[in-house]
Amino acid sequence: MTDSAPGNAVRPDDAAAVGVGTDNNAGAGGEASAAGAGADGDVMERVDVVLIGGGVMSATVGTLLAQLEPSWTIRLYERLGGVAREASHPWNNAGTGHAALCELNYTPAAPDGSVPVDLAVSINRQFAASRDLWTALEGRGLLHTDKFCTTTPHMTFVRGTGNVAYLRKRFEALQGQPGFESMNFTDDAATIGSWAPLLTAGRNGDEPVAATRVTDGTDVDFGALTRQLVDSLQAGGTQVHTNHEIVTLRRSKSGWRLSVLERGTARIRRVEARFVFVGAGGGTLPLLQAAGIPEARNYGGFPISGKFLVTSAPEIVAQHDAKVYGMADIGAPPMSVPHLDTRIINGKRYLVFGPFAGFSPRFLKHGLPFGLFTTLRWHNLPTMMQAGLANLDLVKYLVGEVFAPFSARIAALRAFMPGVWAKDWTVFTAGQRVQVIKRDPRTGKGVLAFGTEVVTAADGSIAGLLGASP
Repeated sequence: MTDSAPGNAVRPDDAAAVGVGTDNNAGAGGEASAAGAGADGDVMERVDVVLIGGGVMSATVGTLLAQLEPSWTIRLYERLGGVAREASHPWNNAGTGHAALCELNYTPAAPDGSVPVDLAVSINRQFAASRDLWTALEGRGLLHTDKFCTTTPHMTFVRGTGNVAYLRKRFEALQGQPGFESMNFTDDAATIGSWAPLLTAGRNGDEPVAATRVTDGTDVDFGALTRQLVDSLQAGGTQVHTNHEIVTLRRSKSGWRLSVLERGTARIRRVEARFVFVGAGGGTLPLLQAAGIPEARNYGGFPISGKFLVTSAPEIVAQHDAKVYGMADIGAPPMSVPHLDTRIINGKRYLVFGPFAGFSPRFLKHGLPFGLFTTLRWHNLPTMMQAGLANLDLVKYLVGEVFAPFSARIAALRAFMPGVWAKDWTVFTAGQRVQVIKRDPRTGKGVLAFGTEVVTAADGSIAGLLGASP
């Protein structure tokens, strides 16, 4: 369950020419100008773009910019020792791709009993665009999609008369919609057992069950994808600096000036960029606050950690080839929708179940122990307090999850997989997620936003991605 840094050859950093030393993690950098000096007299390196964070979002934005503007100089800074070690690490996310093929929280039932599907169709279209991008990049020799994207059926599985009726309505509403044409529905336990034997083996035959399945779903190793994108960026001239942390971020006449600390040596780089993208996961909000842009005011974040049960036992893994999503418990956040997933990581097959939500004040899995409190401001405190009071059921749910014993997690898995043996499973801690808290423009009150938010300065010089997961 370890990750590795990009496997590019070590090459000198052209920053050495401007008096800030060399970096053994840098690629073959493009030509950056070095006119001007920082406030302390250090030489200022001037570039077109700075990407903050070594995850899939920064790698994707950098790839798009490199394709659209190949003459631009781009720098990527990651505070850890390699890329894709936080939310993009394959053990820190579900790898589903979120194409809305199986996730019920994208199609909640309306008060009249109907099932609106516009959001699911929109999300499916977005994921299709991502796949089109990956295919196009593969055509240019920049990616190998078979190294990170594996065809894996996506299923939804429900129990109980009311849930079966809901899933049927959802299926009927999605039939014929672009991206959902191949979806199948059944309420026959034997058919479900042929799709995913572990769901029905040992189950009471009197219990109503139903499932949908799309056979051309995917399992995505976002860590492998990130590393390929970063490798291609480096080959094209982008410099990638790991073990580097942004310590100051201030406006300048032509963009943004950054002080970048090389962790372990205390060396500081001075960089000025015309555009900054902050794709730092849980580190994004503190950086946008440090930038002082008014667009980031009133935003807050609530960190939620997650745990999964995992097994690699061949006799179990061989019986399950699907990502199977169920229904979230009442009061549970959407990210806690239970699912029993086939995962392929570094070429090896695993079966994981969860997530089991928990709480940690960290904003990053490898971040400050009390990152939550560093983001509290007088202007976002009312927003966060209002959201907290409006979501006491979520707080209660998280408290229960934090103190749940191993036996309770096995019991939850047994609802999906009746024949489970506890000895075959272990618990591992996945990544940190930061739920966005923002002010509702209609009511002026703070609300939890279960999704992502792109926050951009009015002049377009800096943008950041907030949210639970890309």
